[in-house]
Amino acid sequence: MTGLRFASLGSGSSGNAMVIEAASESNPGTDATRVLLDCGFGPRELATRLSRLDLILDDFDAILVTHEHSDHGAGVFKAAQRHDLAVYLTHGTLAGMPGNHGKLPRLVMIDSHRPFVVGKLEIHPFPVPHDAREPVQFVFSDGRHRLGVLTDTGSITPHIVNMLDGCDALVLECNHDIEMLAGGSYPWMLKQRIGGRFGHLDNRATAALLGAIDCSRLQHLVAAHLSLQNNTSELARAALATALGCNTEWIGVASQESGFSWRELK
Repeated sequence: MTGLRFASLGSGSSGNAMVIEAASESNPGTDATRVLLDCGFGPRELATRLSRLDLILDDFDAILVTHEHSDHGAGVFKAAQRHDLAVYLTHGTLAGMPGNHGKLPRLVMIDSHRPFVVGKLEIHPFPVPHDAREPVQFVFSDGRHRLGVLTDTGSITPHIVNMLDGCDALVLECNHDIEMLAGGSYPWMLKQRIGGRFGHLDNRATAALLGAIDCSRLQHLVAAHLSLQNNTSELARAALATALGCNTEWIGVASQESGFSWRELK
């Protein structure tokens, strides 16, 4: 029997990475599948952040990439080359990635509608509307529990709703507060991009998503990819807690500096 847990190394416009792990409950330390979801950090910073979880990159089986933007993909190729890791990504994401992928040990092209398996993890990609070449987000399963991750999308589609329905844990984008973005110092064009249907989700949109899916199995909910200029953790928590009818303290927040520590599904 396996167990699923996850953590964030950092979440925001300065760099993103998550760790997802499935392990045998009887022997969790030595028989685990670990994947890194995105890598927007350089080698030294990545090693520092992994050390907080008592991990090194040699402990991992693969890196998954949601899209090519630098805060998600800047460190992927160096990490994979140095540590002999497989990289899973769409054709469009590969076409937009910076750097040379010719020396990658294992490059695996994925279909945005077709699940695949890495060790003990079954991974379901799904396409999202974002201003990238072929962006995807993911649902992870160990056969008993499902973790849904949605961090970069400008709008919610029926397919996103179907994919995240009934998950046991969710990490959801709460990029901005509409009023803070409108009244902030960003140029008008940047405000339009962020708030557009191919930009990033605001607190209200993410709260509306929660109202559209089955949350009866939910053990963890974490707000992610918060803008330092256009949102606060208090506003994000309040919006999601109102949607779920729960205490604001139950809602987690992934920070840019430290992400969030291990969360387990039982």
